[in-house]
Amino acid sequence: MSTSIIEPTQRVSSLKEKRLFNFNCESLPNELTFLHTDAFITQTSDEKYAVKIVSHAKDNFYTATNIEPAAPWDWSQLPNFSFAFDASNRTSHSTQVFINIFNTQGEMHSRSITIPACRNARTYITELKGDCLKGKTNHYSGLRSNPAPFDTPYEYATWMWGSINMNLSSICKIELSIHGSLLDHELILSNFRLIMSPSVNPDYLTGIIDKFGQNANVDYVQKIHSESELLTLRDNELEALKEGKMPQRSTFSGYTGDQRYEATGYFRTQKVAGKWSLIDPEGYPYFATGIDIIRLANAYTMTGIDYDHSKIDQRQADDLTPEDSIEKVTVSTAAKETAFTASDVRRNCFAWLPSYDEPLAEHYGYMRELWEGPTAQGETFSFYAANLQRKYGENYRQTWSEVTIDRMLNWGFTCLGNWAAPEFYRNEKIPFFANGWIIGDFKTVSSGDDFWTALPDPFDPEFEQRAIATVKQVKAEIMDSPWCVGIFIDNEKSWGRMGTIEGQYGIPIHTLSRNAEESPTKAVFMTVLQGKYHTIEALNQSWSTNFDCWQTVEQGIKGLDHNQAQLDDYALLLETYASEYFRIVAKAVKSELPNHLYLGARFA
Repeated sequence: MSTSIIEPTQRVSSLKEKRLFNFNCESLPNELTFLHTDAFITQTSDEKYAVKIVSHAKDNFYTATNIEPAAPWDWSQLPNFSFAFDASNRTSHSTQVFINIFNTQGEMHSRSITIPACRNARTYITELKGDCLKGKTNHYSGLRSNPAPFDTPYEYATWMWGSINMNLSSICKIELSIHGSLLDHELILSNFRLIMSPSVNPDYLTGIIDKFGQNANVDYVQKIHSESELLTLRDNELEALKEGKMPQRSTFSGYTGDQRYEATGYFRTQKVAGKWSLIDPEGYPYFATGIDIIRLANAYTMTGIDYDHSKIDQRQADDLTPEDSIEKVTVSTAAKETAFTASDVRRNCFAWLPSYDEPLAEHYGYMRELWEGPTAQGETFSFYAANLQRKYGENYRQTWSEVTIDRMLNWGFTCLGNWAAPEFYRNEKIPFFANGWIIGDFKTVSSGDDFWTALPDPFDPEFEQRAIATVKQVKAEIMDSPWCVGIFIDNEKSWGRMGTIEGQYGIPIHTLSRNAEESPTKAVFMTVLQGKYHTIEALNQSWSTNFDCWQTVEQGIKGLDHNQAQLDDYALLLETYASEYFRIVAKAVKSELPNHLYLGARFA
């Protein structure tokens, strides 16, 4: 093993293995800094030195160990390589660690590892340059994160977000962070280095998904190897579920072990001991814990096959459900007769798929649009639904619904989380959350980080009409059921990101750059600014700008300095936008569903 150090300003063009810095017994390396983390030099079993970190994650949402060179590293001339380090976990619980790598251009490459509770050190690698790193994510395979594309004894970090192909000429920080943990963590970290990646295995994605939809190349507890194993697990579970739900629960899963309050017949809110609480329809305090997406929608995966699009039923203008939340788009025999391979890589991932004349072929479907993936649309298959049919037989849908509700109650959950299939709304055993999406041909605004889709323009009259249509559909699904805890409308709208001015105030910044004739929100922003400043001279004095007239601002302005006066007005405009969005949706919900709680849009 090489022990030479990569100098911070040195351009490296080849390596077998290079350490980023060395440890000694006297002090921590200057390259290491820590956030909400204690750090100590310690000796490893092989009589070398490492850093022991104690992450105070229980009391801090974000803790980090940072590697920051005196001057940025230039790794741009290296051959295909990975960042690697060794780690062991000295606690009794596993630890998820995010590996975030930054450059001076503001890019970030983020991956994640899980370090098991084990004193034996493992090596974890983050691939930074390679022939298989393509696209925003792994579009060519359709997997969120591919397995290692080469044979390696090391643990390959899971891709998360950021720039998968970042500029490697000026790496300024490597951050090992722990987020949102309720426990403290103690890790031993050492041997931070770069390693050359081996040659790519051309078949690394071939046959990796078995007949049950599992990872074919990894064995783990409760992995199914045969249909007889699946049936045995079924029988054991059904026997265990006979124990029923946990004690001290009301009809609606409220807590019966303490004070009871006014019963209104519906879920409501009330302050209890100075803190807001949910109260169930019978008057008992209620704490909602549940699992979301209990439905067969989202259980389908792309097969790499596509059909003649003219033989597929297309979306309609008045649709109220996103494509990925529709359980299944069925296709005709005539469409299947036109099947062709749209992605060889994706198709070859499967070790097995049923022929169209097999019983399990009923679990084929179609996606007419994809957020991302190896194809723009195409055939889908649900291994989950197929496994339900294998387990429960012909009446699998009804049995699955009953077992799912029994599971939630037996496991101690008090509700079905968001996005449960509407078929569960009639269960009358466990509360549920209802949801809807406002979809339509209304204008939009941008935050600059439109992760799922652009935000709606609530000042476009069409938005309010579509909001009303959405709530009416939810009303028809709920049927005024007292089992409905509340209603979410929309999901993870891309309001922006904290941390930068452009991220936090992306909506006003981007909207100010647009022409008011094309953007209803921009027209309202103009009214707000003119109402505050009255004259363009007053605006210029406050903003330190030199606009010649209001019409210039109306047509679109860019490149503002983001001084304090501008930031104050960004906040005002952002509040103007958000207030109108929530006013319209809340009005629709309260008009159609006065007995139920409006729970917002679920912030991204």
